[in-house]
Amino acid sequence: MGELELVVAVRGQRSVASHQYHRGALRVMRPHYLDGSGQVCYVVVNPGGAYLGADLFLLDIEVQDGADLLLTTQSATKVYRTPGSFAEQRMVVRLGEGARLELMPDQLIAYRDASYRQRTSVTLRPSSSLVMAEVVTPGWSPDGAAFRYEEVRLRNDIRVEKEAGTELLALDNLLIRPPHNDVTGLGFMEGFSHLGSLVAVDARVDQALADDLHSLAQDHQARTGVSLTRTVLGTTGLVLRSLASNTEELNRLLTACTGLLRERWRGQEPLKLRKH
Repeated sequence: MGELELVVAVRGQRSVASHQYHRGALRVMRPHYLDGSGQVCYVVVNPGGAYLGADLFLLDIEVQDGADLLLTTQSATKVYRTPGSFAEQRMVVRLGEGARLELMPDQLIAYRDASYRQRTSVTLRPSSSLVMAEVVTPGWSPDGAAFRYEEVRLRNDIRVEKEAGTELLALDNLLIRPPHNDVTGLGFMEGFSHLGSLVAVDARVDQALADDLHSLAQDHQARTGVSLTRTVLGTTGLVLRSLASNTEELNRLLTACTGLLRERWRGQEPLKLRKH
């Protein structure tokens, strides 16, 4: 079990934490500044090392007007057996005017008999910028066979704030449930076992960007599709989904895609966040 609250605001030329709170098995390490942009990087740590049955992890992240946050994890999120009840993570994100958030966790690894649910609820302004990337992979047994987890549910609810309340921009609901009668392994996703996702919301998202990301994906050994959301108050979302047979290929693809966004939207070099 764990709870984490983090509020990031602008102080001078940098983004800093104006509020931090943690309880249980979640906390953040000291801030890092990886380039000269003033963007602050925080690393989420789970000292317990894994998610177990009936575990609930709550994260509340706020990036205030003009602030810039890169949020990542210390290592992969491991979900072990969850007999009796699923493990769950709920994240609430609020972005202010001109706020920017890059959410880049390490991969989610689901082991044998694991059931996991993750819900991310985002409220942002038309001038906000959001990039989220994630990889889901099965755990592996000592003999090299893939563990067949029970299910992984990932739900992203993204809303745009306006004077009269909020309006839904995108509801991205994903259920991965390996069939138990598949004796050859996790071949149910068009023969692939690993899934990568990229979500980007920004006023600069358009069909040309979607085409560029799709072209970039052709250089990687993964099955990839890109789609656009509706436009709300001038901001649009983009969802890239990719299937592969290993984590490394998806990490390379998502790093290339997020690097393209950093270069195009920030005029900055791509960051290499992998810790292993």
